Amino acid sequence: MKLWYQSMTRASAWGTYNTVLRSILDSTRDPGTEIEVHGITKTGGVADQYRYLDYLESGEVMENCHEALRRGFDAFLIGNIGDPGLALCREIADIPVLGLGETCAHLACMMGANFSFVTINEKFTARIVENIERYKLAGRLAAINRMRIERLTDLEAGFSDDAARGRIIEQFMQAANANVDHGAEVVIPAGGVVMALLAHAGVHTAGGGAPVLNGITALVKQAEAVVKLDRIMGGRFTSKRLSYAPPPIDQIEQIRQYYGDVYPTVGRK
Repeated sequence: MKLWYQSMTRASAWGTYNTVLRSILDSTRDPGTEIEVHGITKTGGVADQYRYLDYLESGEVMENCHEALRRGFDAFLIGNIGDPGLALCREIADIPVLGLGETCAHLACMMGANFSFVTINEKFTARIVENIERYKLAGRLAAINRMRIERLTDLEAGFSDDAARGRIIEQFMQAANANVDHGAEVVIPAGGVVMALLAHAGVHTAGGGAPVLNGITALVKQAEAVVKLDRIMGGRFTSKRLSYAPPPIDQIEQIRQYYGDVYPTVGRK
């Protein structure tokens, strides 16, 4: 099984995080599962809490989805809490496409009667709420509280500097415990970097014993299960009925004349 893990970070700005991410993936995957990690190499990779910058980075995500299809990967994982390009990639691909945010929210609903998020900063909060409403899970969202890290790359220091790590974890725990005080049963750190930092530090519970969901691990294990289901279902795990349907074969030739070599799975089998 081959999984493409699409990070939204640029390697030059997130060196230690990427090392820790690699170690988490290697300790999580089943024997026989290969995971390739790809970051942002063209535009951005440091500030995707801003909508316009997220949009600029999403183009590379979709290009990489095409590449994953070309190279025969079994699933495409978007390792960003905002799920950039998730619906678009599902329309492109005939393999399962999973997003970090959607996967965490659905899994948390099996872990507790409700869930909560700790966002990195105030700018991120509205985006998370919008996605949860889009996923029709707003009724299970108990609370959202935030940390106060305005520059995302400031999180990188938490992997190598004890004092920085302590400050980040303290901010997270304050927000997580506030969620628990509002009745939350599960806490989701709203960011792959924070998830990795907490897992690396051994933080798995908040106040009252509420579990802190390591979304990176969850994404990989869900992907492995989904790939197996996709095989059992004859490659029909992702519905192509309406929302994720690509153009029909009688239109694809004209579409490619104007858009390039898009929708690689249409008419190629």
